[in-house]
Amino acid sequence: MPETKVLEDVATAAAALRQGAIVAFPTETVYGLGVDATNDEAVRRLFAAKGRPSDNPLIVHVGDFHLWPLAARSLSPSADRLLKAFSPGPITVVVPKAPSISHLVTAGLDTVGVRIPGHQQAQQLLQLANLPIAAPSANRSGAPSCTTWQAVMEDMEGRIDFVLRGDVCDVGLESTVIECTGDTPVVLRAGKVSLQQIQSVFPSAKMFSSKVHQETAALASPGVRHAHYQPRAAVRLFESIDELAVLSVEERRHTAAFALAEPDCSWNPSLLNGFAMAQKFESLEQYGREFYELLRQVDRLGIETIYMQIAPPTDAAAALRDRQLRAAGKIN
Repeated sequence: MPETKVLEDVATAAAALRQGAIVAFPTETVYGLGVDATNDEAVRRLFAAKGRPSDNPLIVHVGDFHLWPLAARSLSPSADRLLKAFSPGPITVVVPKAPSISHLVTAGLDTVGVRIPGHQQAQQLLQLANLPIAAPSANRSGAPSCTTWQAVMEDMEGRIDFVLRGDVCDVGLESTVIECTGDTPVVLRAGKVSLQQIQSVFPSAKMFSSKVHQETAALASPGVRHAHYQPRAAVRLFESIDELAVLSVEERRHTAAFALAEPDCSWNPSLLNGFAMAQKFESLEQYGREFYELLRQVDRLGIETIYMQIAPPTDAAAALRDRQLRAAGKIN
């Protein structure tokens, strides 16, 4: 097993990527686990380090819009417009892959997800490496994603070569993934960029909803097929904080509670009293940004159950709601 070293220098991390190393690095969404996407052996090591199923494709990152040919054979009109509108940022377009991209990266598909991170350190790393970098989230497969370098070390120490130390990720949820090979863009995975925002650029865009779209998502996008984002603690979802009133004093001592402040409703904060761990979120943005780290904190404390207020079924909350349902094992 390799000794995992924490790096401060971006140039050193870029050189390591060029030499075939596995380097975890920060993005605005979550920490990614990066390797050269043209290097079969490096990609094999990445899948082994994560314990990731080989049929789960990886997103390829580049450092600038003009570098997309490193990853893609071509950009459709929808992919071009969406990347220009929302990149650098938390959006991934699925397009025909460049011949140089390893078939292991795409799980044998002819398409690849391409993203340009909106994070200064990530952009510097990718531009210096001058490679297409395959980078799934930097956690063990199935576990909550990592939004701090310390969380990466919890999962990956001794399994990867380097961690590039950076700040806490300021979005906290994975990118929106959009299939852009057909006439109509289809959102395969909800993320920070909402369907409404996408439709402002490409009005015909839609979320997958039919069985056909679901199967497409399972093949072309990571994070939608296998179990993901699950802490060791059991997750119980609730709609309103009032539902916590039925929990006994004894139950609260061994339980965590996450709740979303509801400014337009009567909201009784005393309902969060007595829990082993409790967190009130003032906004959906805060909830999403802190979500994964709080799941990990619950596990660090050995708490066995989390009562979690589910985000509303709105376009703006779609990404967080999706991750909550997956954390609770409601979507496999």
